[in-house]
Parts: sequence; structure tokens; C-alpha cells
Amino acid sequence: MQRIRDDVRTSGTNCADGNGYKASAGPQPQRRIMPDEEKFGREGLTFDDVLLVPAYSEVLPVPQDISTATRFTPAITLNVPIVSAAMDTVTEGRMAIAMAREGGIGVIHRNMSIEEQAREVDKVKRSEAGMIVEPITLGPDNPLQDAMNLMEHYHISGVPIVQGEQLVGILTNRDIRFAEPADYDSPISEFMTHAPLVTAPLGTTLEQAQTILRRNKIEKLPVVDDNGILKGLITVKDIQKKTQYPNATKDDKGRLRAAAAVGVGKDSMERAAALIEAGVDALVVDTAHGHTAGVLNAVKRIKARYSIPVVAGNVATAEGAQALIDAGADAIKAGMGPGAICTTRRSRSPTASTTASGSPSATRAPAASGSSR
Repeated sequence: MQRIRDDVRTSGTNCADGNGYKASAGPQPQRRIMPDEEKFGREGLTFDDVLLVPAYSEVLPVPQDISTATRFTPAITLNVPIVSAAMDTVTEGRMAIAMAREGGIGVIHRNMSIEEQAREVDKVKRSEAGMIVEPITLGPDNPLQDAMNLMEHYHISGVPIVQGEQLVGILTNRDIRFAEPADYDSPISEFMTHAPLVTAPLGTTLEQAQTILRRNKIEKLPVVDDNGILKGLITVKDIQKKTQYPNATKDDKGRLRAAAAVGVGKDSMERAAALIEAGVDALVVDTAHGHTAGVLNAVKRIKARYSIPVVAGNVATAEGAQALIDAGADAIKAGMGPGAICTTRRSRSPTASTTASGSPSATRAPAASGSSR
């Protein structure tokens, strides 16, 4: 019995096994042998293989004549075209803060619980703002330990104290400088600075706030309405950071931007909901191989339920990029290759798994981007 390779995979009684072979008792027509140029891709180049040839220019290398701004998604502009990877050795809250301050954006990895990842996003969104719209607060009867835990977790130096929604005081590092462990169970009311406080009305600009802070020699300025209800908080650090990091990537509320990764598993929609609730600016459906049914369906589900920018990948072909665009992705991650701990394409360790798939980025990134133009 002769076994020949059929051009199309078949199923059912005509197929002897799942590999597309047919059993035949007699001679069969000769099949065309695929030439090598069809079997193998064209020459692949990595970024290390490529140099830019200098050409004539009339642009001076000074900041006022050069812009490095680009778009992470159609709705998110970056002043510096750098994005940190969604890897557990690279991006959590602190890295995302650093990236956004310098004009890029960080993608917080998903190798943690949903609650932990949402907290990392929250750290970024609360790290600085023109005005903190929903400041963290405590009540006067909370133990001092609660305030110290919050200050340590969010790296802040003070907490407004409210009774219901009414501002009744503020607790800062200066108030607890001489507190001892024996005081940690005592109520905050014994240590806080009580009302009336120096406050600002709604609509106060950062310039006006800076004048009030300087005149009263304070670092935190609660913003209240006509009824004394706390509406926000302006800090001297936020004003200073605006000057220190002029290229920072911020949202329309003046908060640093952050992206976060989601997968395609059962918890993907639950994770997406928690991240959006925490204030994430974009979701990244992040897998080693993005041209798959799982990724396409995940993008469709997220876009159908939420109006949030979605980045998806990774792909190395124009067909893969087009499929993600058709599914609703706002931006595409192009390129597959090795990294410090990522062995999608190769592995030097005999015990590490590798798929032997991918494509050199300098060749495939333009190929994948072609369909998105």
C-alpha cells in the first residue's frame, strides 16, 4: 500500500489518520514538490543587523526643533516612544510611574492576582495629579496604624480626615513624627491637625494653589465645596513634579497614564473589569502568538463591553495584524523574538521549552504594520 501526502487535510473515512494521508492500493499522480523559496521566508533582519544611513538635514538637534511624540493608541499620545514590557521582571507600579513621568508608558504584567494587579494600577493613578479627585481618606476614630499603613503603601506623607464626607482634619508626617509603637492603636483624632484648615474652593488652579501653599507654608491643600465637603487634594509635590517632568504622559485629569496586560483565559473579563475600575488607560491582550482564535475573541469581548483602548499581539505577519484590526484592536504589538527570560524563538538551555517560532523584528515589524496603514 502506497501512502501519499494530500494537499488538503481531510477527515472522516477517507483519512487513515489525522495527518492528512490517504491510503491507496494503486499508483497515484505525482504531487508537486514545493520549492525551497516557498518553504522558507526571505532573509530576516534583526535591529542589530540594521544601521541608518545619514542624509542631509536642516534640523538642529535641539529640543525645540525636535519632537519624539507618537501614539500608543489613537487616544493616547506619548512624548517619548518607549513602552516597558508586561513582564514580571520589568513592569509593576514603580516602573509604570517612572515610564509615565519620562513621557512613555508602562504595561503592568498579569502574573499576579487580579486584586494585586489592580492595586499596582491604582498606585500609578494616585502617584501624582494636578488635583487628586478622590483622595484617600480616613475617619478620626481609625487607629493611627491605619494611617501609617496607607502612607507606606502609597508613598504619601498625609491623609485628609473626614467625618462622613465632611473634612474635619488632616494627618501628616509632621503630626506623627514623635509617635511611638504604643501610640499606634490610638485614634487618629489624638494626632491630627483639626479643622478649621487652610482650604481652597472648587475651581482653584494650580497657580493659585501654589500661591496659597507658599503663603501658608503648608504642603497639602484640601479642596472643598461650599458645604465643607472634601472634593479633592492638591499637594506641593504634584506641582513640583509638573515642573520636574514636563514630558510626563498624563490623562485628562492630570494623572499619570498606565496600561495593563490581560490574557485570554477564564478570568480575562473579570481582570479587565477590575483594571478599568482602578483607572487603567489601556488594556493589552498580551500573548506570545497573537494570531489565534483566543486572542481575537478576547479583543472582541473587551471592545463589545468597554470603551477602552485595546492593544493586542504579538504578530509577525500582515495577516495577523489585519485579523486583530478586524477584531477591534486599537494598536498592534508586532514582532516575535527572544528576550532575557522569554524563549518564544530560541533557548540556550536544554531544559527550557521553546516553540522555534517567530520572526526577526526589523523584517517583520514593517510587514505587520503594512496592513494597518
